[in-house]
Amino acid sequence: MQKNDNKTDPPASTGKPGPATDILQIDSVVAGGDGLARHPDGFVVFIPRTAPGEQVEVEYTEFRRQWRRARLLRVIESSSKRRDPPCPYYDRCGGCQLQHLDYASEQLPVKATIIADAFRRIGKIEIEPPAVLASPKEFGYRNRVSLVTGKQPAGAADGDKNAPGSSKVTAGYHRFDDPGVLVEVEQCLLAESPINEVWAALRAAWDRTVKCLPPGPELRLTFRVSSSNAVGLAIEGCRGKGHPEGLLELAGNLAAVWLLNRRGDILEKVGVPALEEQIGSFVVPLAGTAFLQINRDVAARLDAHVRELCGPVEDKCIIDAYCGFGLRALDLAKLGASVTGIERDRHAVNAAKRLARQMGTSVNFMAGDVEYNLKQVVPADTVILNPPRHGVAGPVIDTLLRREVTQVIYVSCNPATLARDVQRLSASFRLESLRAFDLFPQTAHVETVAVLNRLS
Repeated sequence: MQKNDNKTDPPASTGKPGPATDILQIDSVVAGGDGLARHPDGFVVFIPRTAPGEQVEVEYTEFRRQWRRARLLRVIESSSKRRDPPCPYYDRCGGCQLQHLDYASEQLPVKATIIADAFRRIGKIEIEPPAVLASPKEFGYRNRVSLVTGKQPAGAADGDKNAPGSSKVTAGYHRFDDPGVLVEVEQCLLAESPINEVWAALRAAWDRTVKCLPPGPELRLTFRVSSSNAVGLAIEGCRGKGHPEGLLELAGNLAAVWLLNRRGDILEKVGVPALEEQIGSFVVPLAGTAFLQINRDVAARLDAHVRELCGPVEDKCIIDAYCGFGLRALDLAKLGASVTGIERDRHAVNAAKRLARQMGTSVNFMAGDVEYNLKQVVPADTVILNPPRHGVAGPVIDTLLRREVTQVIYVSCNPATLARDVQRLSASFRLESLRAFDLFPQTAHVETVAVLNRLS
């Protein structure tokens, strides 16, 4: 690492010092996808869009006592791990973090290392980087994509907030180095093609599209495509109804539009009430923002792995917490288990109950928060956890520690909160195994399955 003697030395504070540049060596890629460099003065520097082994010139943008954040000015010595990102928006868009790294040889090992590092730093547990199952599709795998709208000065999408000209309504992703700026996108390479086709049609008539959108300072446009290629659009943050029927006319291959308020309640729907999603032998009705894994191929392999981890289930008591549409719970019940599914989304719970009636299968589905309902239904042989990114709440940990539960299977999309929760459970449970599944190529996200067995 070479220190640039011409730089302005910034103070170790949160103030706003003058510009400062450095020449640094990238050691690794860390959680969030940034490259990490270690400065001779003892602090670390996080630099997006860099690769291990590279020598880079950077400009500091954020200062703390123990770390700095910087933006890449130029690559002095490029790494063999670097590739040209195929997306034309990658130099600005915040949707991806790892497109500049080869997928199989670099992105997967990076994700394995991120998991192991989280367990070491946060969980205080030393583990080997786990195996990461690759996605069959590197691009075009997302069945759900969310864009945001906002009014910005003309030219702001190119990084100039003070660009002259009138403001306009734009839609896209937040800029990775300036979240206050939206990057307009014509298509997203991660999305399945029917989503990009609908978005192209709405963009082609953008002036009319904007007039059809409901009022709201920032709307979230979530496009989702079913297994039969039907596309629906959920619009969140609405402060009125707008003219959603006009959107169906502008994009002939758009099957449904759902208007949601800031709480996620559906205010209005036009077109088909729900999209039909085929998952194995199940047909699930998708409406609004109901959760479903975005990568069908890898999600199916992850679900098969979880079922295998449950082992022989006949006459066992299993709780599937954060169960979504309850498909795993229904499968386990068909195999002879006594199953309870807990889910906060009432639309998903109602759909799960309908599926259970159609199948003639008995599952106790409970609508509500896991932290309240779990303690009502333990003890259990196995508790399956699949929480949001923030992990499980304290009452869930307390219930698992104090009540009779033999095994916990924890499915996580966030290595940091997984490591934290495994550490919190370590007083009563031993980490038995870890396996990772890459549902999110080109991003720093990864899905991990942990098995914890109760200490004897």
